[in-house]
Amino acid sequence: MPVIQRIRYLAFKWEALALLVFGRKAAAAAVFDRMLAEFPRDAYAMASKAHLLVQSGDRGQALQLLQALVQDEPGSAHHWFNYGFMLEEAGEYPQAEAAFRRATEISPSLDRAWYGLGLVLIQLQRFDEAVAALKQNTKLQPMSPYGWYQLARVHVDRHEPDEARKII
Repeated sequence: MPVIQRIRYLAFKWEALALLVFGRKAAAAAVFDRMLAEFPRDAYAMASKAHLLVQSGDRGQALQLLQALVQDEPGSAHHWFNYGFMLEEAGEYPQAEAAFRRATEISPSLDRAWYGLGLVLIQLQRFDEAVAALKQNTKLQPMSPYGWYQLARVHVDRHEPDEARKII
């Protein structure tokens, strides 16, 4: 990227960040729109705009933007995680499962993706697979109570109270 373009890119980024610091989300979203007009399909601008869309309640448009993002950058585990999170929230469990699995393939140490995968598998009532995903989450993030809670919950759902008690 030529120096002038790089400076312009950084100016957009800093302007948006400053607006966000002062709570001006709509103005920051407009900056990301201008940024995307000048730098189409820029991952930072797309992810930031999707985040603002979620915060404003426009989950449908955010989901479309995240879908485009994972198509443009299929090697980013974090993009796949965010996409999976939005799909799960929309109740699109099979697609969310695929997104979380892709995130864990790219980055096996991404504990949030294992947790999301576990939650989706619970929704799909595939408890054995959910246990495996949640065990991986708790292995990676042993101090977080969320994975442990869900793991105990799965054991209760499987009518294994003794296993749930051990976790608790």
